[in-house]
Amino acid sequence: MTFFSLTPEEWEAVRLSLKVATVAMIASLPVGIAVAWLLDRKEFWGKSLLNGIVHLPLVMPPVVTGYLLLLTFGTKGPVGAFLAQFGIVFAFRWTGAALACAVMGFPLLVRAIRLSIEAVDTKLEAASSTLGASALWVFLTVTLPLTLPGIIAGMILCFAKAMGEFGATITFVSNIPGETQTLPTAIYTLTQVPGGDAGALKLTAISIAISLGALLISEFLARRAVQRIAA
Repeated sequence: MTFFSLTPEEWEAVRLSLKVATVAMIASLPVGIAVAWLLDRKEFWGKSLLNGIVHLPLVMPPVVTGYLLLLTFGTKGPVGAFLAQFGIVFAFRWTGAALACAVMGFPLLVRAIRLSIEAVDTKLEAASSTLGASALWVFLTVTLPLTLPGIIAGMILCFAKAMGEFGATITFVSNIPGETQTLPTAIYTLTQVPGGDAGALKLTAISIAISLGALLISEFLARRAVQRIAA
């Protein structure tokens, strides 16, 4: 077996990680844009509390986040028990891994988009409003295109965070090969068994390559978006 060859189980961990990270990123995006806009453009009671809750996963131990997800979305949790009646189960499923990754990556997504929204000149939005455009139309045609670089950056940051998420994932959905075993949990498993160092090293290299590639793509797309806006 060469350094670049992977076992079927290792390939499955790579495939599952990409799947989980992609789903987490896409599912977080609409909510992330809405929350970022709300935090930047609106004043309301509890704004500081909402901002704190959004960023809480960044400062809490990931294990705590995973445990709270298990209490809430587990089959005996208030939300999990309700959803289970409709056949929707997150605990110990790959969908639960996606949920955990989405929660952990959400603050990075929101922060990047919010900073981009802050940079948008409100005079442009006001000019569109005076021409009769509705608030929704102004957001879709003026604000959203101008925040595209921040949206791209936030998406990639969320994706990269999801690729490396470990604590919340293993606490919420465990480490089940073929179902919830992502790259980080697979690496952890390999480090615990005799002779697993070679496999752990291969998966580590793949994880670094994917994350670095995602960041480079993000930088390229963000620059293209800035160039289009400037044009």
